[in-house]
Amino acid sequence: MNEPRWDRLLLNATLATFAGDAPYGLIEQGAIALHHGRIAWVGRQGDLPDAPAALAAKVESLDGALVTPGLVDCHTHLVFGGDRAHEFELRLNGASYEDIARAGGGITSSVNATRAASEEQLFAQSLPRARALLADGVTTLEIKSGYGLDLDSERRMLRVARRLGRELGLTVRTSFLGLHALPPEYRERRDDYVALVTDSMLPTLAAEGLVDAVDAFCEGIGFTREETRRVFERATQLGLPVKLHAEQLSDRGGAALAAEFGGLSADHLEHLSAVGIAAMAQAGTVAVLLPGAFYALRETQLPPVAALREQRVPIAIATDCNPGTSPLLSLRLAAGMACTLFRLTPEEALRGVTVNAARALGLHDRGTLAVGQRADLVAWNARQPAELCYWIGGGLARRVYVAGEPVSRRKPSSRSSNSA
Repeated sequence: MNEPRWDRLLLNATLATFAGDAPYGLIEQGAIALHHGRIAWVGRQGDLPDAPAALAAKVESLDGALVTPGLVDCHTHLVFGGDRAHEFELRLNGASYEDIARAGGGITSSVNATRAASEEQLFAQSLPRARALLADGVTTLEIKSGYGLDLDSERRMLRVARRLGRELGLTVRTSFLGLHALPPEYRERRDDYVALVTDSMLPTLAAEGLVDAVDAFCEGIGFTREETRRVFERATQLGLPVKLHAEQLSDRGGAALAAEFGGLSADHLEHLSAVGIAAMAQAGTVAVLLPGAFYALRETQLPPVAALREQRVPIAIATDCNPGTSPLLSLRLAAGMACTLFRLTPEEALRGVTVNAARALGLHDRGTLAVGQRADLVAWNARQPAELCYWIGGGLARRVYVAGEPVSRRKPSSRSSNSA
């Protein structure tokens, strides 16, 4: 008797492949085969080369359920100490984001709580957040540092991020965000802090294998273009890609700067100019839109979606999960919010949490259902793709597969999640 060709075969599925020319890359009455953690075959079930039972060690019927690539959350601040629920109240009573930040709240508040937390405490606080994203269909996750702002605290954050990937079997990509805020002890020594980040913290953490990309907050209450350029130049010397919080509250030319360095992404972008859009289009830099922060801050300036479409800038969507301005634990909800708030179509939003989000992390082996891609996928309690944006809340993920296995059956990996 011949050995099975594949490890697992999923039948009777509606496949949103996000590959090919059809809307959503949709395949009705589809089948998908998984082998050694990769997609080995995908297509119409009637085109399978043999009787299903003879093809795979395990065969599952999904009864017409929707299957998509595993979701990719390409911008989060998921590891942090404490919370900032009180700031939510302050904003509702009239205080602005800038007012709170200048009064010692905002990012500084999270820095104090994060510095006070041990590595075990940070892990215990962060694990439920990562689990919530996984239960919602996220199989690849970016986590930034930036709430430590000293070497030891930033190291703890990045170690916890790596550990979350190992614990849950997810791919976790880390971004070093040393230029997130000016720590209190450097309030009168701004240039010294930028030098510390550029010349000491970044190279040290990169040498320890804790950094996959370098980020910064280029904004009036953050860091200037010149300061951001310094850390980007160092990142380039170290062979690390860059991304940037840009044009969230004002136009500082950050998106064009990120594009100048071949940035993976520029994120937020409510105040993005035509010059920035053209630079991003030329560089292939992904526009990451963050509707959770837009919603939480009650912003009114919409990102220039029509101009991004016109210039064919890839659009991604992320939760921006963070304690102050986007305490959002559902990437699917973020996609729905992008439709309602930013006027994206459901297909644009879903491409924004799959193929384009993967691109925003420099990952090209996921985000579509195609032969050779990682077998990260989600079977949903849904029949058509638009339902994933249409339903507001609720658990729609029926089963999440990571590297070809249902997550409930996977054992934590002993390898670094960076190798996934």
